[in-house]
Amino acid sequence: MVVPQELEVVVKEALLKMKKQIAIVLLICQAWCGFGQTSLEDLLKRHNSHDVPYISVEELAMPKTEVVILDARSLEEYTVSHLKDAIHIGYETFKLDRLQQQISDTNKAIVVYCSLGIRSETIADKLKKAGYSNVRNLYGGIFEWKNKGFDIYNSINKKTDSVHVFSKTWSKWLLNGIKVYE
Repeated sequence: MVVPQELEVVVKEALLKMKKQIAIVLLICQAWCGFGQTSLEDLLKRHNSHDVPYISVEELAMPKTEVVILDARSLEEYTVSHLKDAIHIGYETFKLDRLQQQISDTNKAIVVYCSLGIRSETIADKLKKAGYSNVRNLYGGIFEWKNKGFDIYNSINKKTDSVHVFSKTWSKWLLNGIKVYE
């Protein structure tokens, strides 16, 4: 027969073991779901293959030679806000052959962006595989662009502070501007 004091010790040990197991499961879920990132760099390391070199928002904002800027977000996102003179190419609607008709020079400097730099890496990688040799991914996307205080434009090409944030989950990365969800 188990004495009440021994039972108390057994129960405490079982609870401690269960708490440790729950903590491990939560850590695994956090890592697997990607919600444990503490920085933009962690997020991009987790989701990107880094097959396409990054360009910083500061580097893109500097006056330089001609560069084509491609927006790899949905049309709804682009309509709310985009970088000046950016060409909307979409992500789910992206058509390589259509872009090849617009940009036939495969040596042309091209920067692709999205909200944070994840979808844009996928599109930029497709461009590289199609023979475009000077393709870069905008580090941190339009969120980082706006966070650093650079101008963005709406559907009638007027400056705006509104940024389509794609989802509530991703919206935490926009620190400067008005968050628009739909």
